[in-house]
Amino acid sequence: MKSPDKHNREMQNRVEQRLREIENMMNIEKVPFYETRKHQPENTQKPWLRKVIFGAKLFGLFVLTVVAIRIASALVSIVIFGALAFLMYKLFLESKFKNIK
Repeated sequence: MKSPDKHNREMQNRVEQRLREIENMMNIEKVPFYETRKHQPENTQKPWLRKVIFGAKLFGLFVLTVVAIRIASALVSIVIFGALAFLMYKLFLESKFKNIK
């Protein structure tokens, strides 16, 4: 069996060795810092092509708006015609059909 004094020295050596390892880990050179930059693809679109695409999108939006207005107008016309027909029936024709029976 080891003597307590020998055991204490051994433990102290282990602790000192571990402390040196930790100190060495802290003194490692810092990792180089690389400044990031936004990725710019090599084949960027030409400026006029962006304008053409933007114009096509606006034209498509305009056509879609016109079509939506036409459809809404047709639906409103049908509803108004139906409401007028129902009103005419109620005012003028309903009483005549009741009198026939």
